[in-house]
Amino acid sequence: MGFDQRVQELPFLGIGVSTEYGAATAPGSLDLRRLRAERPEFAAFLEVGLETVKGLDGSSAAWAAAGLPTTYHFLDINLDEPEDFDDLWLDQLRAFAAQIQPAWLCGDAGAWHFGSREAAHMLLLPPILTDDGATELAEGIVRLREATGLEVIPENPPGAVYLGDLHLLDFFARVCERADAGILLDCAHLAIYQEAAGHEPTAGLDGFPLDRVVEIHVAGGEPRTVDGYDYIEDSHTLSVLPQTWAIVDRVAPAATELRAVVLECDRNPFEVVVPGYEALARRFDGTPFGARR
Repeated sequence: MGFDQRVQELPFLGIGVSTEYGAATAPGSLDLRRLRAERPEFAAFLEVGLETVKGLDGSSAAWAAAGLPTTYHFLDINLDEPEDFDDLWLDQLRAFAAQIQPAWLCGDAGAWHFGSREAAHMLLLPPILTDDGATELAEGIVRLREATGLEVIPENPPGAVYLGDLHLLDFFARVCERADAGILLDCAHLAIYQEAAGHEPTAGLDGFPLDRVVEIHVAGGEPRTVDGYDYIEDSHTLSVLPQTWAIVDRVAPAATELRAVVLECDRNPFEVVVPGYEALARRFDGTPFGARR
C-alpha cells in the first residue's frame, strides 16, 4: 500500500504539545493537565519524546494511561545507520509504543549519537545533504516502518552548520519519494536552515511535495553569536521568528494531508503558552487543517 493510501488511515490529531523526559517537572514548565482541562483544543494530543534508555516520565505515562492520543518522537535512532536497528532497541521501542499507542512514529532524521548509542555520545546533528545520504535515510525509514508496523514520519532537524550539495528541501523531497513516506516539517528548523544558507524563508517550497506534510512543528528561535559566528538557536521559546511564520503561511494552505500541529513550548508557563497557541491557531484559519479542527 502506497503513502497516498496509508495516509488516509492516519487519524486527524489537531493541535498538540510535545514533551520529553523530565520536561514537565522543570521549573516554570507547562502544566499539561491544566492545558488539557482549560484549553483542550491546544492539547489534543501529546508528542512523547523518547530515549528508550530513559523511558517514560510520570506525566507522559499518566497521559498514556488515560488513553489520550499520542505520537512517538524518537530521540535515539540514526535512521541512516543499519547497525542502529539492534534487537534490544527495537524490542524497547515496540514495548513503549504498545504502552502509549501512538498514531505514528516521528523524529528528527539526523544524527542522534556519534559512534555507538551511549549516553555520553548523544547529540543531534543534521544529515549530510547528498543524494546518497537521502537514499540511506529512506532505507532506514522503510526498515523502521516494516519492523514496527507504524508509519514513520521523518523531521528536518536543526543545525548551525549544514554540509552537502543539496538544498534541505530537495534532500527531504528525495527521502520522501524513495521511502514513500510523509514528512514532519519543522518550520522553525527550516527557517534556521534558510538563514544559514542565505536563502529567503520560503525558497525551495514551490517544488516540494507539500501533500506529504503530515505534521508541522512551530517553535521560537533566538539569534546567537559565538566567536563571531552568527546563527539561530532552536530555543523552543514563544519568540517565533517572522521567517518561521512566513513558512507556516506558505505551507498551511497547500498541506492537504496535514493531521497534526505542535507548538514546541513545554518548558514555558501556562500563561505564556496560551497566547502562543492562539496565535498559532489563527494561522490555520481557512486552511484544510483549520477546516477539520
